[in-house]
Amino acid sequence: MKVAVVGATGLVGGVMLKVLEERGFPCDEILPVATAKSVGTPIIFRGRPIAVMSMEDALAAKPDIALFSAGGGTSLEWAPRFAEVGCTVIDNSSAWRMMPDKKLVVPEINGEALTREDRIIANPNCSTIQMVLALAPLHRAYQVERVVVSTYQSVTGTGAKAVQQMENERNGIRGDMAYPFTIDRNVIPRCDAFVENGYTKEEMKLVNETKKILDPAIRVTATAVRVPVTGGHSESLNVQFARDFELNEVRRLLSEAPGIALHDDPTNDQYPMPMLADGRDEVFVGRLRRDESQPRTINLWVVADNLRKGAATNAVQIAELLVRKGLLRGVPA
Repeated sequence: MKVAVVGATGLVGGVMLKVLEERGFPCDEILPVATAKSVGTPIIFRGRPIAVMSMEDALAAKPDIALFSAGGGTSLEWAPRFAEVGCTVIDNSSAWRMMPDKKLVVPEINGEALTREDRIIANPNCSTIQMVLALAPLHRAYQVERVVVSTYQSVTGTGAKAVQQMENERNGIRGDMAYPFTIDRNVIPRCDAFVENGYTKEEMKLVNETKKILDPAIRVTATAVRVPVTGGHSESLNVQFARDFELNEVRRLLSEAPGIALHDDPTNDQYPMPMLADGRDEVFVGRLRRDESQPRTINLWVVADNLRKGAATNAVQIAELLVRKGLLRGVPA
Protein backbone atom coordinates (compact mmCIF):
# COMPACT_ATOMS: atom_id res chain seq x y z
CA MET A 1 0.00 0.00 0.00
CA LYS A 2 1.52 3.29 -1.16
CA VAL A 3 0.01 6.55 0.06
CA ALA A 4 0.94 9.95 -1.36
CA VAL A 5 0.30 13.14 0.62
CA VAL A 6 0.30 16.04 -1.83
CA GLY A 7 0.96 19.31 -0.01
CA ALA A 8 2.83 17.49 2.75
CA THR A 9 4.64 20.62 3.98
CA GLY A 10 1.43 22.67 4.44
CA LEU A 11 -0.71 22.93 7.56
CA VAL A 12 -3.31 20.37 6.46
CA GLY A 13 -0.75 18.09 4.79
CA GLY A 14 1.25 17.95 8.00
CA VAL A 15 -1.84 17.00 9.97
CA MET A 16 -2.71 14.35 7.35
CA LEU A 17 0.65 12.71 7.98
CA LYS A 18 0.11 12.94 11.73
CA VAL A 19 -3.39 11.42 11.51
CA LEU A 20 -2.22 8.59 9.24
CA GLU A 21 0.42 7.74 11.83
CA GLU A 22 -1.86 8.11 14.87
CA ARG A 23 -4.59 5.91 13.39
CA GLY A 24 -2.17 3.24 12.21
CA PHE A 25 -3.26 3.50 8.61
CA PRO A 26 -2.04 0.39 6.73
CA CYS A 27 0.49 2.00 4.39
CA ASP A 28 3.77 0.29 3.54
CA GLU A 29 5.20 3.38 1.89
CA ILE A 30 4.44 7.07 2.38
CA LEU A 31 5.17 9.53 -0.44
CA PRO A 32 5.31 13.14 0.81
CA VAL A 33 4.86 15.56 -2.10
CA ALA A 34 5.34 19.33 -2.24
CA THR A 35 6.51 22.14 -4.50
CA ALA A 36 9.94 22.16 -6.16
CA LYS A 37 11.47 24.35 -3.45
CA SER A 38 10.66 21.71 -0.82
CA VAL A 39 11.86 18.65 -2.74
CA GLY A 40 14.50 16.81 -0.72
CA THR A 41 13.39 18.34 2.59
CA PRO A 42 12.99 15.58 5.18
CA ILE A 43 9.70 15.03 7.00
CA ILE A 44 9.37 12.58 9.87
CA PHE A 45 6.86 9.73 9.57
CA ARG A 46 6.73 6.86 12.03
CA GLY A 47 9.97 7.97 13.55
CA ARG A 48 12.11 8.09 10.42
CA PRO A 49 12.95 10.84 7.94
CA ILE A 50 11.48 10.66 4.43
CA ALA A 51 12.52 13.09 1.70
CA VAL A 52 9.81 15.22 0.10
CA MET A 53 9.45 14.35 -3.59
CA SER A 54 8.16 16.05 -6.70
CA MET A 55 4.74 15.52 -8.19
CA GLU A 56 6.26 13.74 -11.19
CA ASP A 57 8.18 11.28 -9.01
CA ALA A 58 5.10 10.53 -6.92
CA LEU A 59 3.05 9.92 -10.05
CA ALA A 60 5.70 7.55 -11.39
CA ALA A 61 5.53 5.59 -8.11
CA LYS A 62 1.84 4.84 -8.81
CA PRO A 63 0.43 5.23 -5.29
CA ASP A 64 -2.75 3.41 -4.32
CA ILE A 65 -4.17 6.48 -2.56
CA ALA A 66 -3.27 10.16 -2.87
CA LEU A 67 -4.45 12.65 -0.26
CA PHE A 68 -4.40 16.09 -1.92
CA SER A 69 -4.23 19.36 0.01
CA ALA A 70 -2.40 21.66 -2.37
CA GLY A 71 -5.07 24.00 -3.74
CA GLY A 72 -7.70 23.79 -6.44
CA GLY A 73 -5.46 24.52 -9.41
CA THR A 74 -3.05 21.77 -8.48
CA SER A 75 -5.92 19.33 -7.95
CA LEU A 76 -7.55 20.10 -11.28
CA GLU A 77 -4.25 19.55 -13.09
CA TRP A 78 -2.88 16.54 -11.23
CA ALA A 79 -5.75 14.56 -9.68
CA PRO A 80 -6.89 13.16 -13.06
CA ARG A 81 -3.32 12.14 -13.86
CA PHE A 82 -3.04 10.22 -10.59
CA ALA A 83 -6.43 8.62 -11.24
CA GLU A 84 -5.27 7.50 -14.69
CA VAL A 85 -2.47 5.38 -13.18
CA GLY A 86 -4.92 3.55 -10.88
CA CYS A 87 -4.68 5.81 -7.84
CA THR A 88 -7.71 6.88 -5.82
CA VAL A 89 -7.50 10.61 -5.06
CA ILE A 90 -9.10 12.16 -1.99
CA ASP A 91 -9.01 15.90 -2.58
CA ASN A 92 -9.29 18.54 0.12
CA SER A 93 -9.67 21.55 -2.21
CA SER A 94 -12.91 22.98 -3.56
CA ALA A 95 -12.03 21.93 -7.12
CA TRP A 96 -14.21 18.82 -7.39
CA ARG A 97 -16.82 19.26 -4.66
CA MET A 98 -19.73 20.50 -6.73
CA MET A 99 -19.04 18.47 -9.87
CA PRO A 100 -22.08 16.22 -10.42
CA ASP A 101 -20.01 13.10 -11.12
CA LYS A 102 -17.82 13.45 -8.01
CA LYS A 103 -18.93 12.37 -4.55
CA LEU A 104 -18.65 14.75 -1.63
CA VAL A 105 -18.12 12.55 1.39
CA VAL A 106 -18.40 12.66 5.16
CA PRO A 107 -17.95 8.96 6.02
CA GLU A 108 -20.42 8.92 8.93
CA ILE A 109 -23.14 10.35 6.65
CA ASN A 110 -22.71 9.12 3.08
CA GLY A 111 -19.58 6.97 2.98
CA GLU A 112 -21.58 3.92 1.97
CA ALA A 113 -22.22 5.53 -1.43
CA LEU A 114 -18.58 5.06 -2.45
CA THR A 115 -17.76 2.48 -5.11
CA ARG A 116 -14.68 1.06 -6.79
CA GLU A 117 -15.33 3.39 -9.74
CA ASP A 118 -14.84 6.55 -7.65
CA ARG A 119 -11.35 7.65 -8.64
CA ILE A 120 -11.52 11.26 -7.39
CA ILE A 121 -13.40 11.82 -4.12
CA ALA A 122 -14.02 15.30 -2.72
CA ASN A 123 -13.45 16.20 0.92
CA PRO A 124 -15.98 18.86 2.01
CA ASN A 125 -15.12 22.29 3.34
CA CYS A 126 -14.09 22.36 7.00
CA SER A 127 -17.06 24.44 8.17
CA THR A 128 -19.47 22.25 6.20
CA ILE A 129 -18.19 19.00 7.69
CA GLN A 130 -18.84 19.95 11.30
CA MET A 131 -22.25 21.45 10.48
CA VAL A 132 -23.61 18.50 8.49
CA LEU A 133 -22.30 15.99 11.03
CA ALA A 134 -24.39 17.75 13.70
CA LEU A 135 -27.40 18.09 11.39
CA ALA A 136 -27.47 14.55 9.97
CA PRO A 137 -29.11 12.67 12.89
CA LEU A 138 -31.58 15.50 13.39
CA HIS A 139 -32.46 15.59 9.71
CA ARG A 140 -33.25 11.88 9.78
CA ALA A 141 -35.53 12.36 12.79
CA TYR A 142 -37.22 15.70 12.13
CA GLN A 143 -36.37 16.75 8.53
CA VAL A 144 -34.35 19.95 8.45
CA GLU A 145 -36.11 22.66 6.44
CA ARG A 146 -33.86 25.69 6.97
CA VAL A 147 -30.53 26.51 8.61
CA VAL A 148 -29.18 29.92 9.57
CA VAL A 149 -25.46 29.51 10.29
CA SER A 150 -22.94 32.06 11.55
CA THR A 151 -19.34 30.87 11.74
CA TYR A 152 -16.45 31.94 13.96
CA GLN A 153 -13.49 30.60 12.02
CA SER A 154 -9.90 30.40 13.23
CA VAL A 155 -6.89 31.70 11.33
CA THR A 156 -5.54 28.21 10.63
CA GLY A 157 -8.37 27.98 8.11
CA THR A 158 -6.44 30.48 6.00
CA GLY A 159 -3.04 28.85 6.44
CA ALA A 160 0.39 29.30 7.97
CA LYS A 161 0.75 32.87 6.70
CA ALA A 162 -2.37 33.90 8.63
CA VAL A 163 -1.11 32.25 11.82
CA GLN A 164 2.17 34.13 11.42
CA GLN A 165 0.32 37.41 10.84
CA MET A 166 -1.59 37.06 14.10
CA GLU A 167 1.52 36.05 16.05
CA ASN A 168 3.40 39.01 14.58
CA GLU A 169 0.62 41.40 15.59
CA ARG A 170 0.56 40.03 19.12
CA ASN A 171 4.30 40.54 19.40
CA GLY A 172 4.45 43.98 17.75
CA ILE A 173 6.26 42.70 14.65
CA ARG A 174 5.58 44.06 11.17
CA GLY A 175 5.34 41.32 8.57
CA ASP A 176 3.42 39.82 5.67
CA MET A 177 -0.36 40.14 5.81
CA ALA A 178 -2.66 37.23 4.95
CA TYR A 179 -5.69 39.46 5.55
CA PRO A 180 -6.33 43.04 4.38
CA PHE A 181 -6.82 44.04 8.04
CA THR A 182 -5.33 43.32 11.44
CA ILE A 183 -6.79 40.08 12.80
CA ASP A 184 -5.58 40.25 16.42
CA ARG A 185 -8.24 41.88 18.64
CA ASN A 186 -10.48 42.06 15.60
CA VAL A 187 -13.26 40.18 13.84
CA ILE A 188 -13.35 40.15 10.03
CA PRO A 189 -16.75 39.35 8.47
CA ARG A 190 -15.18 37.82 5.42
CA CYS A 191 -13.86 34.32 4.72
CA ASP A 192 -12.60 33.88 1.15
CA ALA A 193 -13.53 36.11 -1.79
CA PHE A 194 -16.87 37.82 -2.39
CA VAL A 195 -19.10 36.60 -5.20
CA GLU A 196 -21.76 38.39 -7.22
CA ASN A 197 -24.62 37.87 -4.75
CA GLY A 198 -22.70 39.63 -1.95
CA TYR A 199 -21.87 36.42 -0.09
CA THR A 200 -18.38 34.96 0.13
CA LYS A 201 -17.22 31.70 -1.40
CA GLU A 202 -17.02 30.22 2.11
CA GLU A 203 -20.65 31.11 2.78
CA MET A 204 -21.79 29.61 -0.50
CA LYS A 205 -19.82 26.42 0.23
CA LEU A 206 -21.94 25.99 3.36
CA VAL A 207 -25.07 26.44 1.27
CA ASN A 208 -24.20 24.25 -1.70
CA GLU A 209 -22.24 21.48 0.00
CA THR A 210 -24.93 20.95 2.64
CA LYS A 211 -27.49 20.44 -0.10
CA LYS A 212 -25.25 17.94 -1.90
CA ILE A 213 -24.33 15.93 1.21
CA LEU A 214 -27.63 15.94 3.12
CA ASP A 215 -30.62 17.06 1.03
CA PRO A 216 -31.07 19.52 -1.86
CA ALA A 217 -34.34 20.70 -0.28
CA ILE A 218 -32.61 22.18 2.79
CA ARG A 219 -32.47 25.98 2.69
CA VAL A 220 -29.24 27.42 4.12
CA THR A 221 -28.13 31.00 4.67
CA ALA A 222 -24.67 31.71 6.05
CA THR A 223 -22.41 34.42 7.44
CA ALA A 224 -18.76 33.35 7.72
CA VAL A 225 -16.51 35.33 10.06
CA ARG A 226 -12.79 35.18 10.84
CA VAL A 227 -11.87 35.50 14.53
CA PRO A 228 -8.47 35.82 16.30
CA VAL A 229 -8.31 32.17 17.39
CA THR A 230 -5.34 30.03 16.38
CA GLY A 231 -7.26 26.83 15.67
CA GLY A 232 -10.80 25.46 15.82
CA HIS A 233 -13.94 26.66 14.05
CA SER A 234 -17.16 27.49 15.92
CA GLU A 235 -20.66 27.77 14.48
CA SER A 236 -23.99 29.05 15.71
CA LEU A 237 -26.81 27.09 14.05
CA ASN A 238 -30.48 28.01 14.02
CA VAL A 239 -32.31 24.98 12.59
CA GLN A 240 -35.95 24.80 11.59
CA PHE A 241 -37.55 21.34 11.24
CA ALA A 242 -40.64 20.03 9.46
CA ARG A 243 -41.58 18.06 12.62
CA ASP A 244 -41.47 19.16 16.24
CA PHE A 245 -38.93 17.78 18.70
CA GLU A 246 -38.22 17.25 22.37
CA LEU A 247 -34.90 18.59 23.63
CA ASN A 248 -34.10 15.42 25.57
CA GLU A 249 -34.63 13.35 22.42
CA VAL A 250 -32.36 15.71 20.46
CA ARG A 251 -29.69 15.26 23.12
CA ARG A 252 -30.06 11.48 22.89
CA LEU A 253 -29.78 11.48 19.09
CA LEU A 254 -26.66 13.62 19.17
CA SER A 255 -25.01 11.68 21.99
CA GLU A 256 -25.50 8.42 20.04
CA ALA A 257 -24.38 9.79 16.65
CA PRO A 258 -20.93 8.70 15.42
CA GLY A 259 -18.33 11.45 15.44
CA ILE A 260 -20.33 13.72 17.80
CA ALA A 261 -19.39 14.66 21.36
CA LEU A 262 -22.28 16.26 23.25
CA HIS A 263 -21.18 18.95 25.74
CA ASP A 264 -24.41 20.51 26.90
CA ASP A 265 -24.48 21.33 30.61
CA PRO A 266 -24.38 25.15 30.73
CA THR A 267 -25.20 25.33 34.45
CA ASN A 268 -21.81 23.67 35.04
CA ASP A 269 -20.11 25.68 32.28
CA GLN A 270 -19.90 22.71 29.94
CA TYR A 271 -20.23 23.80 26.33
CA PRO A 272 -18.02 23.44 23.25
CA MET A 273 -15.03 25.73 22.79
CA PRO A 274 -12.07 25.66 20.35
CA MET A 275 -9.68 24.86 23.21
CA LEU A 276 -11.74 21.74 23.98
CA ALA A 277 -11.66 20.59 20.36
CA ASP A 278 -7.94 21.21 19.82
CA GLY A 279 -6.29 18.04 18.53
CA ARG A 280 -9.54 16.06 18.74
CA ASP A 281 -11.46 14.37 15.94
CA GLU A 282 -14.96 14.72 17.37
CA VAL A 283 -17.42 17.45 16.47
CA PHE A 284 -18.56 19.04 19.74
CA VAL A 285 -22.19 20.16 20.10
CA GLY A 286 -23.83 22.10 22.94
CA ARG A 287 -25.91 25.14 23.99
CA LEU A 288 -29.03 23.29 22.82
CA ARG A 289 -32.13 25.43 23.29
CA ARG A 290 -35.51 25.87 21.65
CA ASP A 291 -35.93 28.99 19.54
CA GLU A 292 -38.76 30.76 21.36
CA SER A 293 -39.46 33.10 18.43
CA GLN A 294 -40.91 30.45 16.10
CA PRO A 295 -42.05 26.79 16.19
CA ARG A 296 -40.02 23.63 15.44
CA THR A 297 -36.70 25.49 15.65
CA ILE A 298 -33.58 24.83 17.72
CA ASN A 299 -30.31 26.64 18.40
CA LEU A 300 -27.03 24.69 18.51
CA TRP A 301 -23.39 25.63 19.09
CA VAL A 302 -20.96 23.44 17.11
CA VAL A 303 -17.16 23.37 17.40
CA ALA A 304 -14.45 21.26 15.73
CA ASP A 305 -10.73 21.25 15.03
CA ASN A 306 -10.76 22.50 11.44
CA LEU A 307 -7.43 20.89 10.56
CA ARG A 308 -8.49 17.47 11.82
CA LYS A 309 -12.15 16.47 11.32
CA GLY A 310 -12.55 19.59 9.19
CA ALA A 311 -9.85 18.41 6.77
CA ALA A 312 -7.18 15.79 7.47
CA THR A 313 -9.08 13.30 9.61
CA ASN A 314 -12.11 13.26 7.33
CA ALA A 315 -9.82 12.52 4.36
CA VAL A 316 -8.05 9.71 6.22
CA GLN A 317 -11.41 8.27 7.31
CA ILE A 318 -12.45 8.16 3.65
CA ALA A 319 -9.22 6.29 2.88
CA GLU A 320 -9.89 3.86 5.73
CA LEU A 321 -13.38 3.22 4.37
CA LEU A 322 -11.96 2.49 0.90
CA VAL A 323 -9.56 -0.05 2.40
CA ARG A 324 -12.19 -1.63 4.65
CA LYS A 325 -14.65 -2.05 1.76
CA GLY A 326 -12.00 -3.26 -0.69
CA LEU A 327 -12.63 -0.38 -3.11
CA LEU A 328 -9.04 0.35 -4.16
CA ARG A 329 -8.06 -0.64 -7.67
CA GLY A 330 -5.12 -3.03 -7.65
CA VAL A 331 -5.46 -3.76 -3.91
CA PRO A 332 -7.07 -7.10 -2.99
CA ALA A 333 -10.44 -6.79 -1.26
